[in-house]
This record gives sequence, structure tokens and C-alpha cells, in this order.
Amino acid sequence: MSELNLTATELLAWCHESATRWEHFFTAHPELLQAPCDVAGATNLAELLRHIVVVELRNTERLSGLPLTKPEAIPCTLTEIFAVHRKAYESYSRLLANPAFDWSRIIEFESLPGKRWRPTAKKVFFHANLHSIRHYAQLHSLVRQNGWKAEWFGDLIDTDTMA
Repeated sequence: MSELNLTATELLAWCHESATRWEHFFTAHPELLQAPCDVAGATNLAELLRHIVVVELRNTERLSGLPLTKPEAIPCTLTEIFAVHRKAYESYSRLLANPAFDWSRIIEFESLPGKRWRPTAKKVFFHANLHSIRHYAQLHSLVRQNGWKAEWFGDLIDTDTMA
């Protein structure tokens, strides 16, 4: 029996395609950015979007050995939020293209007060991208609860990511 695997490149592409669809959606419906939200400490959908990209950016900074951007340093505007996503996406793409990058390297950090993590670089990458996908699914529900509908499902099967 052959194995079927979702590659890191395919996961990153799915995450990027999802972000791009949400950027287009909120560009067309900017009033929804202020809709209420109680996910991840956010009070509105703009804050949830910022949370998503903050995790993407900070994890790519961890992988690259760069200083971490403070979440509050990222303005909660549509333009800035998706500029941060693209910056993280480009950084992840460079890391995936680098054959010398050590994905088994342990990355030690604290992300919650008093909680130390010691995952591999590989796990940090997959966590950040699956974290985004999970919150994009929540975003679909929150948009529906506010009387709107995204015109796509958000599932992997509904993307151009894989053949």
C-alpha cells in the first residue's frame, strides 16, 4: 500500500489560499471586521484575524532566529493584517526551499506565561499553519452568525492546493 502525505508546501499553500480568500471577502465587506468575536481573546473579527497572522509571523521568526514581533505592534487594519500574513508566508516559503534548514532542530520558547515549549522546527511550522486553518474555520461560523456567507467552504477539497 502506498502512503499518502500532505506536504508542508501543500499545507502552506492551503493556508495562503485561505488567507487570500478572507482578504478579498473582508475587502468587499469591511463592516464585518467590527462584528463581535470571543475567540482567542478577540473582541471583533479584525482582532481574530490579527491573532491568526501574529501566530504565523512569530513562529516564522522563531524558526528563523529573529526577534519576535510584539502582537500589539501590528495595527488591526485589513491592510496591515494581510501584509503580515504575506510576510510570514514568504518567510515560510524560503525556509521550505532551503535544503540546509534543520527541521528536526528543537526550538525552545515560552508563549504562555510560565509555559515552556520544546517542539521541533517541523512541529512549529505545522502548528502555525494548522492554527490558522482552525481559526479560519471558526471565522466561517462567525461570519454566518453575523448574517453573511463566505462563498467557499474553506476545506482542503475546495482549494487549488493539491491535484
